Amino acid sequence: MNFKFPKMIAAALTVISVSITAQDAPKYDYNAAFNPFFYKNNGTETRSASGKPGHNYWQNRADYILNATLNEAKKEITGSAEITYTNNSFDNLEFLWLQLDQNLFKKDSRGNAIIPLSGSRNGAKGQQFDGGYTIKNVEIISTNGKNMKVAPRYFITDSRMQIDLPQELKAKGGVVKFKIDYAFVSPDYGSDRMGVEDTKNGKIFTVAQWFPRMAVYDDISGWNTLPYLGAGEFYLEYGDVTANLTVPAHHYVVASGELLNPKDVYTSEQNRKWDEARKSDKTVIIRSAAEANAAAKSSNSTKTWKFKIENTRDFAWASSPAFILDGARINLPSGKKALAVSAYPVESDGQGAWGRSTEYTKASIENYSKRWYEYPYPAAVNVAGNEGGMEYPGIVFCHMDSKGYDLWGVTDHEFGHIWFPMIVGSNERLHAWMDEGFNTFINNISEKDFNNGEYYQPKPLSSMAFFFNNDKMEPVMTAPDNMKEMNLGFLAYYKPGAGLQMLRENILGEERFDKAFREYIKRWAFKHPAPDDFFRTMENVSGEDLSYFWRGWFQNKWKIDQAVKSVKYKNNDYKSGSVIKLENIGQLPMPVKGEITFKDGSKQEFALPVEVWKRNTEWTFELPTNKEIASVKLDPKGTLPDADPSNNTFKFTSAVAENVDLKAYQGTFSSKDVPLKIVTKVENGKLTAQATGQQPFPLEYDGEDKFVFELAQIELAFSKDKKGFTLNQGGQSFKFTKE
Repeated sequence: MNFKFPKMIAAALTVISVSITAQDAPKYDYNAAFNPFFYKNNGTETRSASGKPGHNYWQNRADYILNATLNEAKKEITGSAEITYTNNSFDNLEFLWLQLDQNLFKKDSRGNAIIPLSGSRNGAKGQQFDGGYTIKNVEIISTNGKNMKVAPRYFITDSRMQIDLPQELKAKGGVVKFKIDYAFVSPDYGSDRMGVEDTKNGKIFTVAQWFPRMAVYDDISGWNTLPYLGAGEFYLEYGDVTANLTVPAHHYVVASGELLNPKDVYTSEQNRKWDEARKSDKTVIIRSAAEANAAAKSSNSTKTWKFKIENTRDFAWASSPAFILDGARINLPSGKKALAVSAYPVESDGQGAWGRSTEYTKASIENYSKRWYEYPYPAAVNVAGNEGGMEYPGIVFCHMDSKGYDLWGVTDHEFGHIWFPMIVGSNERLHAWMDEGFNTFINNISEKDFNNGEYYQPKPLSSMAFFFNNDKMEPVMTAPDNMKEMNLGFLAYYKPGAGLQMLRENILGEERFDKAFREYIKRWAFKHPAPDDFFRTMENVSGEDLSYFWRGWFQNKWKIDQAVKSVKYKNNDYKSGSVIKLENIGQLPMPVKGEITFKDGSKQEFALPVEVWKRNTEWTFELPTNKEIASVKLDPKGTLPDADPSNNTFKFTSAVAENVDLKAYQGTFSSKDVPLKIVTKVENGKLTAQATGQQPFPLEYDGEDKFVFELAQIELAFSKDKKGFTLNQGGQSFKFTKE
């Protein structure tokens, strides 16, 4: 799912009132940081202490034959799901649990009950309609190899359904086959995951969470029955899905997996173009904008589109008369080929917008396949709908208005989810960070790779420090339904993504990290890893004890705060070398990277391992320098979200101090670029700035009419006449003029 980060300057000024000071934070305790007893459980038969699946690892399987009919006028799906469920566990099962996620849209659902008055991206955005499943029939077809026709007792509670079995489903291979007939009305905006969108050439139906799906029975919790409330996503079993989708004859359907009957649903010319697309690295138009504009807007007949996808945890589809369709070949590392497909209305057409969607899809899939693990499905379909961005096996939904950098970003993000959680099937309902965070991390690398960095925007983690160190946020490992909705983007996406980035850049290095990360994907492809399986794999493959990092960044809200306490010349002679004293103030220790700048402008880097903090809160060391030092700075490239960057730099005092009249910089300033006023005034001998509706923040003079607030990396560069300034932050600049 996509989380769109606000423009950095607006975000910075919104949370500028969050005060993060080293004095208020808990002090560093090396015994707490490096306590050896991080893991609470030893390895088991199902999960090895090394992070591998155990020698008796098992998981159950769910195969589906789905039949559905779309009633365009009523926005209704009528369907039947024939489910074959295989019990590979060591337990006999007396009953089954299924997920009925459409019940989120019932008026009396738990998910609706927790939507605040201020609104939410979850739910149906206030739409009044008769939502949720109507279950028409449930029938057991066979159990443990014995055919039967039994109408079982079942019970529905909110978004879960329990079916009592006529006889226990045997352990280690027992199979039950049953059928559910159902119907539901689609929401127009379904919790940003599905919906119905009007266009000039007809409605676009993006259809997901559309059939009863098996809940997961695993070796950790047994049945996983947390209700669907909106924020927590999905935890699903793997199997094969065959879907027969009957829609109005003028509609075109795209879906997870392979289309089995193209000759029945496409014209001979369209089939010829599909064949051309399968051989082309350039985008081939299958159904043009002109065809979409000229096509019939209604139909009294229907067509049935047949799809199949193997080894999948879900299935989604889209149907519309409005689709432009195009495609291109995807080249996979093994030599296999897949097909990149885009489906979008004429409103989204153009090379500045969805005309490049297939190019983006192809590049994203090829890149992740080469870097991490090969793409497993025959097609990758990008659909323009009304979702901000949502992922399913082999198909994603992105917003029809997206274009340029935004369309690249959401396309790459949603297809990154093929790896997490479609291939690596973690429990999203509990551990959103294991799919959203991991995906955000690989997106940052992919952005740099795409088209020689066409859309690459460097994102130093230091610029995110004021978000990551907000004490009002929950720990990363909080379940998504248990955290404030406004915090979900930072805690599920950005903070865990930053954690992996720090592991790669600051702790393990690219080579060791990438090897361990690839091994994690390989070990747990199409399986169900838990957090410990990830932690153990990264440690065992890389050869590092990373418990301090898991404990601080993921389990707790520990801050990183390193400081330069003093710098002296050895024997008071700069030619004899320098002695540097560092302090670890924050609870989370990290390896040290620093840079010395000499008075002649030259620089020298230094680095220390995290082990210097294993039994010390301060560390003093010598460096062989022989020139006069101007400054010593920790983390010069901004790779750490240090909670207090003001103590990262030690400057040797200049002989001549600049005489500054702070009162000359006072005033009220406004901008044509952003709807804010900033008031500057002198308080207690310091210049402060206050944005509209926010708390004041202190400014430090940085020379040449520049003031900085290092915590948020904000710079105010005043003009010589003091009648205006340029606010610089996060690579953006905004001009303010004195009123």
